[in-house]
Amino acid sequence: MATLVAGTPWMRIRVFPELGSPFLFRRHFRRNLSVRASIHSDVPVRVRFAPSPTGNLHVGGARTALFNYLFARSKGGKFVLRIEDTDLERSTRESEEAVLRDLAWLGLDWDEGPGVGGDYGPYRQSERNAMYKQYAEKLLESGHVYRCFCSNEELEKMKEIAELKKLPPVYTGKWATATDEEVQDELAKGTPYTYRFRVPQEGSLKINDLIRGEVSWKLDTLGDFVIMRSNGQPVYNFCVTVDDATMAISHVIRAEEHLPNTLRQALIYKALGFPMPFFAHVSLILAPDRSKLSKRHGATSVGQFREMGYLPQAMVNYLALLGWGDGTENEFFTIEQLVEKFTIGRVNKSGAVFDSTKLRWMNGQHLRALPFEELTKLIADHWKSTGLLTESEGPFIDEAVLLLKDGIDLVTDSDTALSNLLSYPVHATLTSPEGKPVVEDKLSEVSASLLAAYDSGELLGALEEGHAGWQKWVKGFGKTLKRKGKSLFMPLRVLLTGKLHGPDMGSSVVLIHKAGHYGVVGPKAGFVPLRERFEMLRQLDWEAFSQDQPALESAATVSN
Repeated sequence: MATLVAGTPWMRIRVFPELGSPFLFRRHFRRNLSVRASIHSDVPVRVRFAPSPTGNLHVGGARTALFNYLFARSKGGKFVLRIEDTDLERSTRESEEAVLRDLAWLGLDWDEGPGVGGDYGPYRQSERNAMYKQYAEKLLESGHVYRCFCSNEELEKMKEIAELKKLPPVYTGKWATATDEEVQDELAKGTPYTYRFRVPQEGSLKINDLIRGEVSWKLDTLGDFVIMRSNGQPVYNFCVTVDDATMAISHVIRAEEHLPNTLRQALIYKALGFPMPFFAHVSLILAPDRSKLSKRHGATSVGQFREMGYLPQAMVNYLALLGWGDGTENEFFTIEQLVEKFTIGRVNKSGAVFDSTKLRWMNGQHLRALPFEELTKLIADHWKSTGLLTESEGPFIDEAVLLLKDGIDLVTDSDTALSNLLSYPVHATLTSPEGKPVVEDKLSEVSASLLAAYDSGELLGALEEGHAGWQKWVKGFGKTLKRKGKSLFMPLRVLLTGKLHGPDMGSSVVLIHKAGHYGVVGPKAGFVPLRERFEMLRQLDWEAFSQDQPALESAATVSN
């Protein structure tokens, strides 16, 4: 049985028995073979990410790029970017630019490729056609490839017969054994032809995948396959093999959906005498229902997540954890830490589920880990761009970010956080089931005392002193009412903020007071100043609450 073993880098390949002349090989090509390899341990690490510019960069592709990047950086190797644009109908330069932009946004800078150059270019497959034709002719001369003049109708007939017999759809046409005279006759007629690669009818191919372990295929299920179409365009598997070999790629790290392609590619490597790289096939990213992640599950492209306000460092961190871990409970990594800890041996061969909730949480962790000045600028610029604020810097903004940041996972969350702080939905709160116990705890008495403190200027004077003034005042206010803890702070929160829950109440009230003086709040914020809040409290008919009536219509009118 013939066995071709792949997975040892940069092989020297010897084939037993030696093949005869090209003519003899064309006539007598079904021979068993054995391949032996010797490892070259000093070969530098070179990996590649090779996207097709036919759409946006999917998160699965981004993770493949990331694993290649981390492996190269951890080994002191090179990360190569190659554009596989042989699908002329679907490939666009706009898609290519979008892919490059997304990779750059993620921080996955490439050492060779478009915009960078390198010694192994060109780095677009559409610019390498002359090379593909050169190697195809080499295979034709050696007898590993032959011209096939079969029409589409003939090929369809072969497929139908195979289906009826429940056999693999392998090529059974006559051109594998045609004579030179038969070939020349068709060439003279101008009959279109493809280049087909001769596949041994017996034997198997085995690779030692760095992630999946030993993987093998039987050759008799493959059949002779096309490497060049009748229009002169090379087929994907041929391009990839020639590109990886001529670019000296040492490790091919790619998605598991490419695993079946390895069979054809390994045969081409051997036929051309190219050294074989290591292969590592990464499992697919799955949706929560464990199907393949697709557009029907929501956002799936890197560009979409960027537009939604996600940070590149959070995306990189989360994508790295989809199928990899460092063996500890730690989940927070910078890209520098990932480079230090990443090993291909810790990549899991089972599928990883994409959890958008976990990604959002991860983004919050990275957002709050930013230097405060950088975090403040991000959020403040967003507030100004949305019209919530009229300025993007100043003491009010600094204090607002400091107060609200723990409730913000995405920059866009800051809109809701600030609007909630500045709004005053007291009517909705007091008439809600959750607000009823607070109302029944003599809230009207607390309201009367609070109004008195406001009218006397005592409360405003305390707020002018900031947080320390507030703490001193609220302590005295509690003593006067003989309240403390929840029985004091819950009524005050409802009366001053209009809500049952929120960030630190003292800081919130001080900031609401400042918002009325700094003049930085925009009309879209829905801000209700303290003056208007206390006017609304004066209008409340507390007796109506004891009768369980929705009696805050006048207060709601003031609010509107």
